[in-house]
Amino acid sequence: MAVPKRKTTKSRAGKRRSHQRISSKNIIEDKNSGEYRLSHHLDLKTGFYKGRQVLDPKE
Repeated sequence: MAVPKRKTTKSRAGKRRSHQRISSKNIIEDKNSGEYRLSHHLDLKTGFYKGRQVLDPKE
């Protein structure tokens, strides 16, 4: 049975886990409405995407 010969140190475990983090969402402020939204997503409140009216605005 495979058993570790030595205890894994905190620094080695930390180096291994250095890439396992939660990335932050790319939230930007909309130029037209001033609302916060995800980049590359349309604004559901106004219905605009890349300066064009894509959907009818929500009321």
